[in-house]
Amino acid sequence: MPYRRLPNTDAARIRALKVALSLGKELPPQKMAYSPKILVQLQKFLPLFENNIQLQRQSAANQNKKSKDYNEITRKARLYLTHFIKVMNMSITRGELPVETRVYYGIAANESTVPALYTDNELISWGRRIIEGEEFRIRKGGSPITNPTIAVVKVRFEKFIEAHNYHKTLMKKTQDYSDKTGEMRREADDLITSIWNDVEASFSNLPEDVKRKECEKYGVVYFFRKSELE
Repeated sequence: MPYRRLPNTDAARIRALKVALSLGKELPPQKMAYSPKILVQLQKFLPLFENNIQLQRQSAANQNKKSKDYNEITRKARLYLTHFIKVMNMSITRGELPVETRVYYGIAANESTVPALYTDNELISWGRRIIEGEEFRIRKGGSPITNPTIAVVKVRFEKFIEAHNYHKTLMKKTQDYSDKTGEMRREADDLITSIWNDVEASFSNLPEDVKRKECEKYGVVYFFRKSELE
């Protein structure tokens, strides 16, 4: 006996729902193989499901498109912060600044390596420490570090923060649509199951081959086992 199988992709779900809806609109209620109540649910659900899938795809595409710009802005912010720290360390090595200068930035006085700035969180944390530390040091009468100055570093960092917040917003938006689609997939599967159950029950008194053909008109999908094909 062939067995029916629910759709396992969004496109297949929509196709199954559209086939059932099309017949539901064409046939009078007394001739329809599934209940009018399900037809009402289907008419309400299908446009919402399609729209949410479209919004999810658009959001994901927009996020991917903006990622290139975001990565470049992040790279520049990391580069300027790294250069600033390296210039500070070189000034200490040349004796132009005391080793205690590093403490202003939250770095140990005897630590000459550049802090890890690999992740966004590390970049945000160290960026704030470096900028606030240099501004405080200058207010205390220290000579500004140049090439790059902290003002230039700050511009790059603030641009990164703005891009970072926007990137997080895009990610959350895409995730929200994805979560919603996941919920609606379960609803779609339940709706398809209800339709197919009604349809099979409506044609249950027919011979198996005829019943299967009538059910397939409503979008029910049957698969033959390998042994049955042979």
